[in-house]
Amino acid sequence: MMAALPAALIEMGIFELFGKLNLNPFLISCLNIFVGVALIEELLKYLVVRGKVISNPEFDEPLDIMLYMIIAALGFVALENILIFLSPKVFLLPIGETLGLAGFRFISATFLHALCSGTIGFFLALSFFESENKSKLLALGLGIAALLHGIYNFSIMETEGNAQFIIPIIILIGLALFVSFGFKKVKKMRSVCEVN
Repeated sequence: MMAALPAALIEMGIFELFGKLNLNPFLISCLNIFVGVALIEELLKYLVVRGKVISNPEFDEPLDIMLYMIIAALGFVALENILIFLSPKVFLLPIGETLGLAGFRFISATFLHALCSGTIGFFLALSFFESENKSKLLALGLGIAALLHGIYNFSIMETEGNAQFIIPIIILIGLALFVSFGFKKVKKMRSVCEVN
């Protein structure tokens, strides 16, 4: 949960850094969304689990890593939502808009974070059984999660019309199916994983 605080600070620093670059505003917006938000948030959620769970001797089930990644995401998005609703911009909105935003964030942002982290957890679980590809699988999981998180954010912030709703729905459904498949596959793996 507390990873949301450094994420917000790192994101502000990255936005400032990218803002100083002499680049097209659209490119700066893409960098902010994909690197400054999506990659940073997915990386910080992973680092929490890596630091607190993977090195723990009690961690011995492949399925646990997917669950812990999802739990970390739920804590992260809970504090992120609180911080958003305490911001002056949102605080001054009419009550109807605030409730609409709350409902939208509760449903979509919560699922997005949980499913992206579940995706990373799936690739982490695989990496325990394919030690020669451990780094590649971690990079693939983080890359897919950050890319889909970025596309989701880009669609709700930079697109208009139906795309603003259709793209996030497609991403959430696709991630839900993938994570569901991942849970089934990981359940079939041997029960004790060797953590290196």
